[in-house]
Amino acid sequence: MPDKKVVFAIDGQRVETARGTTVLQAALDAGIYIPNLCYSPKLEPYGGCRLCICKIAGMRGLPTACTTRAADGMAVESDSDEVNKVRRMILELMISDHPADCLSCGANQDCDLQRVANFLGVKELRVSRNVRKPKIDDSNPFFVRDSSKCILCGKCVRVCHEVRGVSNLDFVKRGFQTEIAPFEGLICDSRCESCGECVDICPVGALLPKQEALPPTREVTTVCPYCGCGCGLVLGVRGNRIVRVRAEEANPANDGQLCVKGRFGLDFVSSPNRLKTPLIRRVATTVPVVEEEARKRDACGYAREGKLVEATWDEALDFTAKRLAEIRNAHGPEAIAGFCSAKCTNEENYVFQKFMRMAVGSNHVAHCAHL
Repeated sequence: MPDKKVVFAIDGQRVETARGTTVLQAALDAGIYIPNLCYSPKLEPYGGCRLCICKIAGMRGLPTACTTRAADGMAVESDSDEVNKVRRMILELMISDHPADCLSCGANQDCDLQRVANFLGVKELRVSRNVRKPKIDDSNPFFVRDSSKCILCGKCVRVCHEVRGVSNLDFVKRGFQTEIAPFEGLICDSRCESCGECVDICPVGALLPKQEALPPTREVTTVCPYCGCGCGLVLGVRGNRIVRVRAEEANPANDGQLCVKGRFGLDFVSSPNRLKTPLIRRVATTVPVVEEEARKRDACGYAREGKLVEATWDEALDFTAKRLAEIRNAHGPEAIAGFCSAKCTNEENYVFQKFMRMAVGSNHVAHCAHL
């Protein structure tokens, strides 16, 4: 028997959801926006930012929608003057120590704090500002952490603990000095795996990738080119360059997660050093091979030194086949080793190892995953 649906009302609008769903999740699923900064469907309900407070008939005070389960017949007021008045005060206190550099911030136009402020109509503060001094940790090679922009929503702490199981981040210090950081101080000194989940889930500009420049103009869904797990990627593309990478939430292989290579390791796609054609090392043969030049060649007369020059695929394949045959005939098949790549598909790697064992006759096959 399927679970019985729960029917309730948000601001007079009928909402139907599965039993056990929170009011906030049910509202978002129904296309009703309730302000929030600490909520994520990946994480357990937290209720830390207090911005999703609602007035619910029969309940005292203003409970948070992200921690309240929907119930049959529940009447929820989410966008009333009474509720938004309290939300505005909460938001103004939050903004009072937040930098006002939105135009130069890397999260501009993609900031949940901006989104909430626009929804609530907060244009000026009624409390004095006490902006924290910038405290930047750029010790990680992939992302930058700026504690002065942190709103202490705890998302990065919770995703590191609940989703990744690393528990590298936590709240440190107390009172107005509270910040989120590794206990070791700098990211580079901690046990951070550089997976970037904290960067991806941060609602403001406190955690930003280093390689990101301009915002993407379109997105392309693809599969990670590294290992054989088949993780889904959503590439943010601008022109012909990848400027942003995020996980595909619906892909069952990675369930919305990525490792350091999948999130930050795609620079090679646009690298000017990337090979686009085969190269063969050649030594000039217009003069007789003297003793000095002979030392530049191996036992079969092929160049050890010389210049790598472009060749066609037919030339490269003929050269490789001839070279393998000469080595096999001179030294036996066990003198040949093969090295395959995780950037190839599982099928390509299978064919490669089958070629090495059956055609060449060597069991010396290695894979870059060993590194």
